[in-house]
Amino acid sequence: MNRAEEIKLPEKVVICEVAPRDGFQAEETWIPTERKIHIVRELANTGIQSIEITSFVHPKAIPQLKDAEQVVKSVQDLTNVKFRALVPNVKGAQRAIDAGITKLKLMLSATDSHSLSNANCSVEEAQLGFAPIIELAAKSGVKVGGSISVAFGCPYEGKVPLERIATIVERYTEMGVNEVSLADTTGMANPKQIYTTLGVLKRSFPQMTFSMHLHNTRGLAFSNVLAALQQGIIHFDSSIIGLGGCPYAPGASGNIATEDLAHGLAEMGIETGINLDKLTVAARNIRELIGHDGGSYILQAGPFSQLHDKPHVQEKLEK
Repeated sequence: MNRAEEIKLPEKVVICEVAPRDGFQAEETWIPTERKIHIVRELANTGIQSIEITSFVHPKAIPQLKDAEQVVKSVQDLTNVKFRALVPNVKGAQRAIDAGITKLKLMLSATDSHSLSNANCSVEEAQLGFAPIIELAAKSGVKVGGSISVAFGCPYEGKVPLERIATIVERYTEMGVNEVSLADTTGMANPKQIYTTLGVLKRSFPQMTFSMHLHNTRGLAFSNVLAALQQGIIHFDSSIIGLGGCPYAPGASGNIATEDLAHGLAEMGIETGINLDKLTVAARNIRELIGHDGGSYILQAGPFSQLHDKPHVQEKLEK
């Protein structure tokens, strides 16, 4: 018998936890600062290597994150995890650096419609605003990564042409940015699209590191993860208990749940460095603190390893 051919997948993957930013910003009820700090610390104790801890936006834009400085300054003792923050402009970048952030993530949409809704400016205008942020980061010894929201589909304009994404990545390259996060902000992507898009981008920009930020709006997030893995992608964002959703994208739901992603990867033999037992406990605790989850399969059904007692079989009655 011939050996079954195996799918070629990476041996290791790095997961960045984004609930403290992407998840919290979608919560209408105020989460006390002390509770946010507690959640960040609990997440850091699971083996997660990277956390997108907050966004330094104007407090009126996202009131939930108005305590960004306090949260960041309160966890500087956690040296086992790397923190990054989303910044919309140079003022936000300065606030982040002053608070102790060592990696900034730029905010950019793939379409003008989403950019006007999300950042009150066109894509071109947003890109022009990156120069002073990148200059400030360089002077401060801080890293900068790029992002492209609604990269695979915009709720206002539909499918985004691959040529447009390539043009945006080219601009990032010209600015000296060598990491770009591709976000399926409203869960409009499918595995074939993910695989094809990444294939073209990786061939066109071999020096660029791509990461995936996948929302599970239509239940395709893990399928899209698998497509990205087959293209050699090893950097993924996820959100504990599936929290999240873009305030400026109609119908947006949370990211793929961190516990679902880490569990699925582990079942395929892919290392993440995350302790699944600690992660599951953290997920339950955080669901209790927040008051709900965003659709966690692991919290609903448990891991594959969680077996149940066999059903009692009664003796057959004699006929």
